[in-house]
Amino acid sequence: MKKNFLPLYAQILIAVSLGCAAGILFGKDSAHYWANESLGEIGFAVIRFLKILAIPLIFFAIVDTILKTEITGRAALKVVSICLFNVSVAMCIGLLILNIFEPGKSWQGKLSTGKKENTAAMQVAAIENTAQNQKPSLDPVQVVAKLVPESIVDPFLKNNTIGVIILALLFGFAYKNLRKGGEIEPAQNVEHLIETLFKTTLKAISYIIKLIPFGVFCLVGQAVGKSGLGVFATLWIYLATILAGFALHALVYYPLVAWLVGKKSPRVYLGYGLDAIVTGFSANSSLATIPLTLKTLTERMGVSDSSARMSACFATNLNNDGITLYEAMTALFLTQALGFELSIASQIFIVLVSIFVSMGIAGIPEAGLIILPLVLAASGLNDQTVALAIALIVPIDWFIARLRSAVNVMSDMVVAIMLDKV
Repeated sequence: MKKNFLPLYAQILIAVSLGCAAGILFGKDSAHYWANESLGEIGFAVIRFLKILAIPLIFFAIVDTILKTEITGRAALKVVSICLFNVSVAMCIGLLILNIFEPGKSWQGKLSTGKKENTAAMQVAAIENTAQNQKPSLDPVQVVAKLVPESIVDPFLKNNTIGVIILALLFGFAYKNLRKGGEIEPAQNVEHLIETLFKTTLKAISYIIKLIPFGVFCLVGQAVGKSGLGVFATLWIYLATILAGFALHALVYYPLVAWLVGKKSPRVYLGYGLDAIVTGFSANSSLATIPLTLKTLTERMGVSDSSARMSACFATNLNNDGITLYEAMTALFLTQALGFELSIASQIFIVLVSIFVSMGIAGIPEAGLIILPLVLAASGLNDQTVALAIALIVPIDWFIARLRSAVNVMSDMVVAIMLDKV
């Protein structure tokens, strides 16, 4: 298979450099400032493509996974409970960092798109309206009622990720149970169709991902043209925020729970698991690291084969603390940057969206980047702000993506260790 001469992260870094040059060349004081505005519109289109394709991808990925996975109810309940507990801890860490230190406020004034209709006041008002519409009620009856789509196509038309996930789970398990109960004949053509649609959508997204550097060039050109190079001055604060969340969860919580619950000391968990962790970071894929993860768990840490397989294979769609923490913290960071104070209920809603969406497309290359527009949209950010935010974040995403993969590998290992003891 022919590979790109330059990896994606290198292409993005080049695009950022060229975008900065274009922004300066066609800056506000230039007679050709309209060029930056045009570049911005093209960049927004690339991000919209990514968002609309992510929705069907989530649907087909979940259904395909359900049809191909065989697991007992008791074992599934155990592993799901452990995974949900771990990701809940991750979310508590993220929420505490964002609410105590409020790092996103350092970005206030950095996300203006430069359009007259998108002034700060109007932008915040739009976010307030969206957040109010999406904010979960504390009444359980209302919560359940709002989860039910108005029609089968409604979640796809409105990019409603929760609705799409519910439909995927409903149809996936319904078909599987009918097949298992002998009520219908196994329909290889149906299962093949789902797999084909999943792979086709994934292929289509791979084409859009190749356009990401061009989209970044356009969006950076517009941002620098309006605000100058100072638009990147506070990028380190965002990076430090994400790194703090990763460090507390992966280097403090994981070793602690592996020691207290799984009776594996930090020397065993981190020392013996280092090869798998570094491989996950280097390959930028927890999925590609599964063979080494299994070998590390069974041969070096003494974890049973069944627990290792249950965690690293079956639960790979659930062990995505790295992606989930990244998505939720990024969304909350950006809402702070826009000066909008989200209620705890709204923050929990964003967390839930991050959890469910990351479960939907686990193991897919660049999964964090693919689903980020959906999570940001669920936070109430308009398309222009989402596109500009991604343009600012993407230059360092290649590094964060590798950290996400490393954290996901560590999650696979700690879940297997916990499964052996509970």
